[in-house]
This record gives sequence, C-alpha cells and structure tokens, in this order.
Amino acid sequence: MQRSTGEYKIKPIKKKVRELLDHPYPSRVPKGVFVEQWVGISTDEFHRAKDADVKYMRNRHPLITDMDWSRADCVRYLTSIGLAETPKSSCLGCPFHGNAQWRAIRDHSPEEWADVGEFNAAIREGNARANATGNKLLRQAFLHRSRVPLNQAPIDHVTAAEWAALQEEIGALDTADLEEGVADGCSPWACRGSDPVRDEFGLAA
Repeated sequence: MQRSTGEYKIKPIKKKVRELLDHPYPSRVPKGVFVEQWVGISTDEFHRAKDADVKYMRNRHPLITDMDWSRADCVRYLTSIGLAETPKSSCLGCPFHGNAQWRAIRDHSPEEWADVGEFNAAIREGNARANATGNKLLRQAFLHRSRVPLNQAPIDHVTAAEWAALQEEIGALDTADLEEGVADGCSPWACRGSDPVRDEFGLAA
C-alpha cells in the first residue's frame, strides 16, 4: 500500500502545500519556508508518527504531544458530542478493510460500492505505471483477503468450509482482522508498507 499512499495521498498533499506556499513544482521551496501539518495519530499508534520527508513540511502530532489521547479517548470525545458513529479514516478501496467495512459501503453507499467494484476489477488488468511501460502484472490483485472479486467475497457470512479454505490460503488470519480489518489505519506519512516513499526529488522518507 505504500505506492497508493504515495500516489493518492502524499503527492497531492505536497502539490497543494506547494501551491499554498506559492512555489509549485519543479521550483525549490526557499530555506525556512514551510507549513506545519497536523497528523491525527493517537498514543496507541505512536510508532507511526513520522517526520515529513521534505523540509517545506513539518509534521505535528497533537493527539500525542499536546493531548495524550488514545483511540479510546477520541471515541469518547466523539460520543460526547453526538458523533459516536464516526467511521475509521481509510481509502475507499483499501485492501485492509474488514468485512464490516465492506458491508457498510455496500449497504449504505451504493455508488461507492459500484466504484470499488470497478476498481477491484481494474486492478487485475495491471496498474497505471506497469501498463504505461508495457510490463505485465505478475499476479492478480484483489481487494478482499479471500482473493475473489469483491461482489463474490464472503463479507456477509463465512461458513466452516470457507473458513478452513481461507486458513489454508492466507495463513492463520485472526477472525477479528477478517471482520474488522487491520487495526492500524493508513494515513499520509504513516502507511504500513515497508518500501520508502520518495518525493519529487527522489529523496526517501
């Protein structure tokens, strides 16, 4: 997911920041000119708090440094102001979604469900960069961990036989992960991927 984070989150943010600073790419931002970006990573995810990889952006993590808030503290606050149903932040087509998140999209956002269905089909035809250079996709890609098209994925119910097959295919997957998705969410500068994100000058994060 590091590539999607770089393409769909970090690059657009950097582009907008440069516009705000009146120094669009490819010009260099003068020394000492920067923006402060607030990132909502809580104390139970402190290991994901990172510095920006460019000098014209400085990350600040107020939930950690100023408020000492965990995810539970955030949920309590949202509940206290009537926003208890606020969902986790994530990309619409994130493969780290659990069944509950896929059902929510399908049942409450039909247009978004159609969108992720189209995306899920398109990624098996390659990716934009690979297609542009004529490279073949090495393996098929799917959004659901069952590795079947999203409209066929067992997001409503997993039978004992299906579960046994899933266990063989994808290893000892925690049932909570299958239902709720991976606990840590993706966000700019804090994706779970291991490959470094590089900026427009080729500098690694």
